Amino acid sequence: MEGRTETRNPRRWWILVVLCLSTLVLVVDNMALTVAVPSMTEDLGASAQDTQWILDSYILVFAGLLLTSGSLGDRFGRRRVMLIGLLLFGAASLGAAICATPGEVIAVRIAMGVGGALIMPSTLSILITVFDEEERGKAMAAWGSVSMLGLVGSPVLGGVLIDHFTWQSIFLINVPIVALAMVAGVLLMPESKAPWQKPDPLGAVLSAVGMAALVWWIIEIPQHGAFGGDATVTLAVAVAALAAFVVWENITKSPMVPLVLFKQRNFSGGSLSLALVQMGNGGLLLVITQYLQFVLGYSPLKAGLAFLPLAVTALVGNAGGAQLAAKIGNRFVILSGMLLMAASFALLATVTADTGFTLPAVALGVLGLGAGLAMPAAVAALMGTIPEDKAGVGSALNDTVQQAGTALGIAILGSLLTSGFADEMPAGTPERAKESIAGALAVGGGDAGLAQTAREAFTASMSTTFTVSAIGVLAAAVLATLVMRDRKPEAAEEVEERHELVA
Repeated sequence: MEGRTETRNPRRWWILVVLCLSTLVLVVDNMALTVAVPSMTEDLGASAQDTQWILDSYILVFAGLLLTSGSLGDRFGRRRVMLIGLLLFGAASLGAAICATPGEVIAVRIAMGVGGALIMPSTLSILITVFDEEERGKAMAAWGSVSMLGLVGSPVLGGVLIDHFTWQSIFLINVPIVALAMVAGVLLMPESKAPWQKPDPLGAVLSAVGMAALVWWIIEIPQHGAFGGDATVTLAVAVAALAAFVVWENITKSPMVPLVLFKQRNFSGGSLSLALVQMGNGGLLLVITQYLQFVLGYSPLKAGLAFLPLAVTALVGNAGGAQLAAKIGNRFVILSGMLLMAASFALLATVTADTGFTLPAVALGVLGLGAGLAMPAAVAALMGTIPEDKAGVGSALNDTVQQAGTALGIAILGSLLTSGFADEMPAGTPERAKESIAGALAVGGGDAGLAQTAREAFTASMSTTFTVSAIGVLAAAVLATLVMRDRKPEAAEEVEERHELVA
């Protein structure tokens, strides 16, 4: 134990602060932007298609480049790649302040997507190389807490900024966070990289094309269906590129991505269960925000503050989860957390137009506690299986699986919500009123009857959506419990030796 303490980086907790800041900038920007979309599109004169590209261009580039950027971090240095990503993300955020057309904003978002893809895998890979097995749970919990605070707090921050300033302030808020993270990164963080390996350009191209096509196909499902329009072609490209990628990575002597990681029970079980959880969580903020604003009549700021129960209990779960995992193992902490999450979705499925906020507040509190317990434990378990020389690309592989789960969840749950709402609205209702609750309230004007009908239709559709979410999280709980194993003390010692920091 004494020797282990001596090998620990004395600045590791300060390094964790840098990693948290780097992750925070990604979470804050994407969540705050959703609040800014109405005023931004009005100011720029953006069409509905322009708005979709402003939101989706980032996701496509980010998802497509994750695996490649993780590999770059392992090869050229994780700190170097993260700092380049931060610089690009910050410069693009600054550039957004002078954008005057939708095309310029889309270009900026693409640049931010590249920066985000460089940042995200590096933060987690640096974390697992800096912290040993004994402390990694606490570090993961702190990292997860900051992400959760950013997720919940950024819509509130976005509402305040939009109320007092212009939509450009949403992007400018990134600049001081990026500057602080870069200065701290240069001063405090050691470099770490894997032994040199022959590049895999074909693997990089196939993964980028396959993931971008897959995410684009998912994004288009709510509008054009899974096989409508050009969807079939996009899906075919995704399947062909990803299949070729898997085949190539298994036959090449220097694979970019170690697919052999999926043979590890904790990696495969953790990744797939997290993907299912992210599918369940996918539409949560979107659905609940609409419920708060259109059914309960909350302002954007008040709607953001309504997520405080989620934030508070998530922090409690994160703090307690690390200690519990150390005592009883990750597997049962994950199971407990996921069962709480499934229970919260089941509670949300009972909400009606007349329920008010008390029940959703309780459900959000339960959800935060469950997520706070389950998510860091699942990430810690699967990341503990990754050898240090593959930390970057292993982290990216986990991020990619979760990103795909999130995108698929948003597409499926969003589609369920939209189609369910249209089905619940009475025959003869104007088409625009059937498209969304916002459209129904706008068409209805002062028509109290139509407004109440729309609220009832929305909550009925919301109930179906959250029932599906509950089933998805339950499936994740079962998968994690059956597949994952708690590490035995001897195995933990072996992994610890593999994860010593290469300074």
